[in-house]
Amino acid sequence: MFRVTVRDHIMVAHSLQGEVFGPAQRLHGATFVVDATFAGPELDADGILVDIGRATEVLHEVLGRLHYRNLDDERADDEVGLAGQNTSTEVLARWVADRLADRASAGDLGPGGRALTGIQVTLHESHVAWASYERSL
Repeated sequence: MFRVTVRDHIMVAHSLQGEVFGPAQRLHGATFVVDATFAGPELDADGILVDIGRATEVLHEVLGRLHYRNLDDERADDEVGLAGQNTSTEVLARWVADRLADRASAGDLGPGGRALTGIQVTLHESHVAWASYERSL
């Protein structure tokens, strides 16, 4: 299995519902380093799995929908589709992975994007904590 990873970041504001979140129940900021890993068993005729430049651009575009947003704001809910969900690191990782999967299927990652078999997105909260979501294509 071949894997290609690209990286970007986002800055958001949000609060989390539930006693388990302690002080994170209050509105706070979060900066996530985001890794998107694209996987597939075959390379194309050029010897690549996916165009790294296009993958970087598409990740940046997807993250742009979240960047500098207050995810608790009703307008953000309407625009990004996270209404009614705790925007935990895990939920955000799935949200990014699902949008990258849509973009890969649409051919936005170049010809190799349609032949991918999986995507994994990891959001790093800090140098000691992160969460990932992996999905098949």
